[in-house]
Amino acid sequence: MKFYDMALAPSPRRVRMFIAEKGIDIPVVQVDLRGGEHLNLEFAKLNPWCTVPVLELDDGTCISEAIACCRYLEAAFPEPPLMGATPVEQGVIAMWEHRVEWDGFIAGAEMLRNSAERLKGRALTGAESFEQIPELAERGRKRIAVLYEMLDKRFGESEYLAGDSFTVADITALIAIDFVRRQKLEIPEERPHVQRWHDAISARPSAQL
Repeated sequence: MKFYDMALAPSPRRVRMFIAEKGIDIPVVQVDLRGGEHLNLEFAKLNPWCTVPVLELDDGTCISEAIACCRYLEAAFPEPPLMGATPVEQGVIAMWEHRVEWDGFIAGAEMLRNSAERLKGRALTGAESFEQIPELAERGRKRIAVLYEMLDKRFGESEYLAGDSFTVADITALIAIDFVRRQKLEIPEERPHVQRWHDAISARPSAQL
């Protein structure tokens, strides 16, 4: 198995952290996104959408998209469970994971890709070119404010996002928040529960990768 990564990109970091929490040793191939390596024909054979992360299995099967990679790894390496051990746990974890991906990751991507000068004509990831829509950047900022409010309420009543234990939902939430913090949207002082949770999750060894 191989893991195609890019050290500075948030999406592959989700899988990198998941792999570390599982204690799995997988060879890593760094992909030079800034140099356009993901757009060449060789990489497109691995992933026709030309994005990272990608897991290449021993039989040649390639799995892209962060949550899809995590689902495969959860099934192949079930301990420790990070996506739930019971139907109820699995449903609740999937619910929260989707929520923070949508309200955090997608909103952060809207901000970055529709405002950064270096991404003009590259407003969406992948092989196709799309022009920026500045209004989406502003909407993304508003969505992040709503996200922080929602998370502060949740962490005021729960140690972890999806219940009493650390899960993939916490991984997605941490990396979404770190992603938007890089865009100068820090955790507001009036959201102390988010800050408490963020400090705790950031201290995990897997979060250092």
